[in-house]
Amino acid sequence: MIWVWIALAPILGGLVYGGERVLRARMQRRQGPPFLQPFYDMFKLLDKRTLIVHAPHALLGVAHFFVLWFTVAAIFLGWNLLYIVFLHLFAQMLLILAGYSVRSAYSHLGANRELLMLIAYEPILILVAVGFYLQSGSFDIAQIVRGGGYLVHMPLLFAALAMIVPIKVKKSPFDVGEAHQEIVGGVEIEYSGLFYEFLYMARFLEYIFIYSFVFIFAGVSYGLGAALVAGVFLLVNLVDNATARVRTMHMVKIIYAVALSLSIVNIMWIVL
Repeated sequence: MIWVWIALAPILGGLVYGGERVLRARMQRRQGPPFLQPFYDMFKLLDKRTLIVHAPHALLGVAHFFVLWFTVAAIFLGWNLLYIVFLHLFAQMLLILAGYSVRSAYSHLGANRELLMLIAYEPILILVAVGFYLQSGSFDIAQIVRGGGYLVHMPLLFAALAMIVPIKVKKSPFDVGEAHQEIVGGVEIEYSGLFYEFLYMARFLEYIFIYSFVFIFAGVSYGLGAALVAGVFLLVNLVDNATARVRTMHMVKIIYAVALSLSIVNIMWIVL
């Protein structure tokens, strides 16, 4: 059964993405796209002409998708959480290298911003993994979810994780990686057709990745996990509709000043 969920992970992420677009439209009092619009977009991309800048650029985009899919599979299989964080780091580095591999100034700017986003949220993910280890005695997700009380003992780490969710799903105030008004899609700008579809599906997997961390905070209580995911999902979209995008360096300063500080204080609290 677990392998079915792994195989369907991109589709599950697409459903979450579609639901998010419908929710945002309702918050803005407009009709918006249908629930299945992400899948309609995927079929349209298959009909588009695929242009390749050079082979390594295209292959890096495809590799980014498959490594990210493998990372999500590792979460579903209950593997080591710290290794999963590093696998995700590897997937993001492939995308950043793809951005640097072409001459487009917009692609380079997008890669720079993706790198700064990585610098901002990666320490938080590592500290969250450390917090789970200190509470459960293991980095293995299968062992972590057998426990409980993480919200009681790790509330500041949960708040820090909630702060980086908008970075991962590219929502305001931390939507700096794409910033269509400034860098025309950023690192994705030189992709088209089939190869852009791989990046589009990778976005679906990012939703599964980051919200899985939120779900793990519930431990053995799956009902609480679903409620936490729904609550953070709603909060992220409320903030996205109520705030403007901040500058890239402001994003890093905010995350380091607030989220990283909260994480360190919570780790010290657990240890002491």
